[in-house]
Formats: sequence, C-alpha cells, structure tokens
Amino acid sequence: MKKAMIYGAGISGKSVKKLLEVMKWETVLVDDKIGVSSTDAVAYLKGIDLFVKSPGIPYNDLIEKVEKKGIKIVNEIEVAYKYMKKTSKTKIIAITGTNGKTTTTSKLAGLLNAARIRSIAAGNIGTPYSGVVLEKNKYEYIVLELSSYQLENLYEFKADIAMIINLAPDHLDRYRDANDYYDTKFNVGMNQSSEDEFIVNIDDVEIIKRLDRINGEISRLSLEENTEVCLSENNLYFKDKQITAIDNFSLKGIHNLQNILFIVGVAKLIGIDNYVITNFLENTKSLEHRMEEFYIYKNKNSVINFINDSKGTNLESTMKAIGSFENPILICGGCDKNLELTPLIEEIKKSVKEVYLIGELAPKLEKGLLAVNYPRENIYTLKTLEKVVIALEKKMKTTDSEKDLTVLLSPASSSFDQFKSYEERGKIFKRLVLERFKK
Repeated sequence: MKKAMIYGAGISGKSVKKLLEVMKWETVLVDDKIGVSSTDAVAYLKGIDLFVKSPGIPYNDLIEKVEKKGIKIVNEIEVAYKYMKKTSKTKIIAITGTNGKTTTTSKLAGLLNAARIRSIAAGNIGTPYSGVVLEKNKYEYIVLELSSYQLENLYEFKADIAMIINLAPDHLDRYRDANDYYDTKFNVGMNQSSEDEFIVNIDDVEIIKRLDRINGEISRLSLEENTEVCLSENNLYFKDKQITAIDNFSLKGIHNLQNILFIVGVAKLIGIDNYVITNFLENTKSLEHRMEEFYIYKNKNSVINFINDSKGTNLESTMKAIGSFENPILICGGCDKNLELTPLIEEIKKSVKEVYLIGELAPKLEKGLLAVNYPRENIYTLKTLEKVVIALEKKMKTTDSEKDLTVLLSPASSSFDQFKSYEERGKIFKRLVLERFKK
C-alpha cells in the first residue's frame, strides 16, 4: 500500500486525507495541534511515497528534510486533479489573480447553473476541490478559485479554461519578490495546449509581460480597448457582437466590471445564451464580506452607512474600496505581509476622513501616515475591532453631523494575526456594529 504524509489539518488537509484513503493510500497527518507534530514527523518519513503540503504551511525545516530525501511534494489540487481525470469527464475552469477571484468564481458558477450547466465553485473559495471530485460526474464544470499558494507544487494539473484577473504585489512574506509571486500565478495555465482557453486581461502590465508563458488559445479582455471581450458605450461585447447593456447590473463598481468581463468571456466560450447572461447579471447579489453594505444607522441629521469589506486583504483591493466612497472612515490593518505601504498611505491621505488601525500592521501604518503629514488627530490606533466599534459608537452618538458618513472595514491585509479567516473578521465586525448601533 502506498503511503502519503499530509502536512496541515485544515479544511484542505482533512479533505485530501479522505480522498487519499478512498484511493487506498495509507496516510499520516502532520499538524502541531491535532496530528503528529512537525518535529516528530521526521521519524515517519521512511516509506513515504508522497508528501502533500497544505497551502498555508510555510517552507520550514520539515519541508527541507522532505526535499533532501527526494520525496515528491504536491498539494491538494494536484492530488484531486489526478483522481478526477481517472474517474470523470468534468472540466476545469481555473481562476486566479490578486483581486476579484472570489466574486468571479462564485458568480461564474452561479451563471453556469442558471444556464442549467451543472457546476460548483471550489478551491480557495471554501469547498475543497478534493472533496468535490469524490462526487465524480455530478458536475460538468468545477470552477476553481486558486491562490498563489495553491498554484505551488503542481505537476500534471491542467485547466480547460484559465484566467488571471489582475496582478498586484502581495504575499511578499512568502515570495522572494513581486515577480516571484506573479510567476507563480501563471501556473494556472500550466500544461495547457492550443485546445484549451486562456483569458488575458491586457489592461494589466504584469500580465502582458508574461504572455510567452501562455500555451492556451488566448482571448483578450479589456475595459479600455477593442478586444475579444470588451466594454464600449455601456455595452459588453464578445468578438464584436453585443452581449448586453451594463446599466442594470447588480454588481457595482469598476472592479466588478472587470470581473463581469471574465464571467461573460467564459460564458460565451461555453456557448451560453445572451438572455441568460443578462438576466443573471441584473439579479445576482453581492457577496458577503466584499463591499457589503450591511447596516445603515440613522443619526439625528445624517445616516452612517457601514460597509464590510473584510475580503479586502491586500493594498490594491482596499485602495479601490476607498475610491468607491466619498471621504470614508476607514478601519484598516491585519497581518504584516512585508509590502511597500506607500501607495495605500497616499490614498488614505488623499481620500480618507479618519482611519482606525487594528492588528500587527497598525504601528507601521500609523508611522507612515504621520510621515506624510496625515493629521494625527484623525488616526486612532486601537488594535482591535471591538475597541474600534466602541470608539465609533461613543463618537457618532454624541456628535451631531449634518453630513452622511461611510464606515468602511477594508483591512488591506490578511486576518490571521487576530482571526481564523477574513470571514470570521467580517462576521465579528457586523455583530459588533449591530450590537452597538442597531436600535
């Protein structure tokens, strides 16, 4: 019997363990909390045929020892793909990028199902790919959201349709530099041939630099130029044919228009009718934790609109969120990813009324803001969401403003310094606001 070691007992680790056991593999689960410890795991390496590394696990001493022993290191995506190709005819749509992955993935799966094409969103979006493939031919398409971490340690994986929404610096605590991060993203199109499809955002400079890495049939997409998938005079076009007007789309903002272009591009490559596309885009709802307007508090002479953008886990995403409102009050901070913060700091200085800082990134942000002469009296370094909401309640219930206000949680970083996930962070924020402000 073949033997696999699985490093990490999170959702993907537990799921791939179950899959491997269905495949009749013996498994050893390594996790410093609930499995064999990473220190003790070295003693179990003899006889291991495959090492499955969970995406969030860093490249530490155990990984180094595995590499020295010549044991093949893969991830959950690779294991699931190899099983799927042997057991079903399901096709893969793979989506990555710095921003917009979750919206594009979930809404594309929704559109396919609206068109009566059996589909599911999986991968980084929460449902493990390795769990979905156990359902074999239940789905015609699996729409996979893939983080850069999930695009490491791949060998045979291949998407029928691949895309990179956009690229901006992120996760520099993991990668050598931004170029290393960008190059990893291009693994989304690995092993493709001219029989496969790759949708390219030509508005993104870093994507254009790497076109020679693409082997699939390219469909170009742009918000600015006339390409295969494009926008012109408030209409979406695919290969010079009008698909639909954009006036009544339920997903608002320029960032969502970019996501929609990818969704429409895939839909037309598959052959979905324009009526189905239009009806879906006019009626679908925004995602929880992504620019989610969840509560309006009515003060004496104004209203305060609370926005949960906990999914804003990088600088680019938060800068776009800030730009969607007029002088918002920003709640920002989280893990320190070792990123250059200047672009965000400049955007806060230019566009943010007040800023409330949380998490381990708070001191860096405060120092950077003071260095560019952002008013000290408009900076509140309170470290936790609970303290922020308490301070906001005290201030807003005692200050009679005649101007409507927006309170925007958009952290510009991941949540793991204080929360299990961005979902937990967003849910706690919404709970705290409702407890303090709801009449």
